[in-house]
Amino acid sequence: MVIVATCSLISCGKSDGSWTDPTSDQGSTTGTTTGDGSSSATTKIDSTYTSGTAEGSTETGYDEDDLVESSFTLASTVKIVYGSTVTVTNPLAGNGVTITTDGNNVVINATVAGVAYDVSGTTSSGSLKIYSDKKFELNLNGASITSTDRPAINIQSGKTAFVVLQQGSTNSLTDAASYTSLTDGEDAKGAFFSEGQLVFSGSGALTVNGNYKHGIVSDDYIRVRTGTLNVTSTVKDAIHTNEGFIMDNGTLNLKSADDGVQVDAGYAIVNDGTITINSTGKGITADNEDEDPEVTPYVVINGGNISVTAKDEGIESKGDLTINAGNIVCNTTDDGINAADNIYINGGKIFAYATDNDGIDANGLLTITGGVVVAAGARQPEASFDCDARTFKITGGMIVGVAGATSGPTASASTVNSVILGSGTSGQIIHIEDTDGNEVMTFKAPEAFSTLIYASSKLKSSTSYKIYTGGSVASGTDFNGLYMSGTYSGGTNAGSFTTSSTVTQVGGSISRG
Repeated sequence: MVIVATCSLISCGKSDGSWTDPTSDQGSTTGTTTGDGSSSATTKIDSTYTSGTAEGSTETGYDEDDLVESSFTLASTVKIVYGSTVTVTNPLAGNGVTITTDGNNVVINATVAGVAYDVSGTTSSGSLKIYSDKKFELNLNGASITSTDRPAINIQSGKTAFVVLQQGSTNSLTDAASYTSLTDGEDAKGAFFSEGQLVFSGSGALTVNGNYKHGIVSDDYIRVRTGTLNVTSTVKDAIHTNEGFIMDNGTLNLKSADDGVQVDAGYAIVNDGTITINSTGKGITADNEDEDPEVTPYVVINGGNISVTAKDEGIESKGDLTINAGNIVCNTTDDGINAADNIYINGGKIFAYATDNDGIDANGLLTITGGVVVAAGARQPEASFDCDARTFKITGGMIVGVAGATSGPTASASTVNSVILGSGTSGQIIHIEDTDGNEVMTFKAPEAFSTLIYASSKLKSSTSYKIYTGGSVASGTDFNGLYMSGTYSGGTNAGSFTTSSTVTQVGGSISRG
């Protein structure tokens, strides 16, 4: 890593070459002393940090009506067993449930409440279609349905479908590459399609293969309470909804030619569970495609484990985006995390690595009150943290970012100190400690960079610090290069600096803020 030694060599200005006024709200620049080349002593790594007051949204999307155990009263069970022929057991024949079959294509018309449909067996040329005036339970109990001319499951009802993946069951749905047997005037856009809400629960597994368009689709919202969903779309989105997506728990493995989870006009909420996405488009996106003034899109992450590999944005909101907790890793070509409006990070562990754009990009305010955040962006003018010259407030947490540039934290709004350093190489350890040998930062860069930003409560005001490069960490644990434990030793002294403001710029480029 090259830490410049005098102000004549420091990249203290903005990317347009203009000087950063030391008296501006950006904070101040500081002179450094040249490293003497001495080796560091052994230093224990400290992962403690303080948190500020959380901001943004705490919405969980809780709705008692989505709980099948409390909002659905079972009266009768209809059994459908696929095989060389389909077998139907209908105790409500003539009493509110009519079932017709054409080969292994089954059509249900229901007008009564409290019905559960238990579906099992295998067909290579069948389907299930449901019309219902009331909400119902759909038990997938070892069902494997492949259609040659339509969706595998097509729910033409605006009522809630409680999809229960029965314990220990493995289920699969595959649609046709083209739909040639749809009823005129009816909509269907995926292997598992519903006009109404889809609420998944149970402890079984469901694999969905979308060949026509999307994998799982709701023209309302989709909620995953429990269960394992493995969804692949070779054409469009793995999961696609009009109004909302909520995940409470369970496991999602999504692979898509376009987006992993797409909400056309609404919200995406993750409360817990595990989501793994590999997409050619975006990972998770809450949009407002028609720019409806009545729609306020947003994303809230309250927990869970999210891993996204995407060509476009990893997690995107066309409104605000709030992260309250969770473990999030986004490896993307475009922005790792992006919001059209404000981003609030209150907790969790977040890694956002973008090869061609910004690590974390807010087109409104960027506020960090807690959590561990590692962001890596592309070369200048791209940034690790970007908020387009708007307020960048840090009141808690531990953050590190590397890229061509960074937005500068707003000194008047921030209560946690930050430092901005110059360039370094991929795989190199950068270590900061105070003159008493107390560790402040130990970070192994995932890429070459020209700007590094670091902020945490471990950076004290009016305090001198030494910078070391190289060296090694023994018995250490790290979060995507940011060491949280272990002992550091063997580094070479590359310089020093003294914090002179809430924001201290030693090198690098403050390009947008």
